Amino acid sequence: MSEPGGDNDDFDMILDPKVQESIGRSLKAHYDDIVNAPVPDKFLVLLAQLEATEQRAAGASSDERK
Repeated sequence: MSEPGGDNDDFDMILDPKVQESIGRSLKAHYDDIVNAPVPDKFLVLLAQLEATEQRAAGASSDERK
């Protein structure tokens, strides 16, 4: 006999297809909301700073090769 909450390889939980479809639609809706959300200004500033730092580093490494 297995303990409650324990692993039981003989038991497979199967969700009703309608429940699976509902969960899928909900997850897709949440994902779409996140993908389409605007990027916060703080992130845009950080990305611009990172890009500028990378460009300076690339410029410095190309100057060293001359």
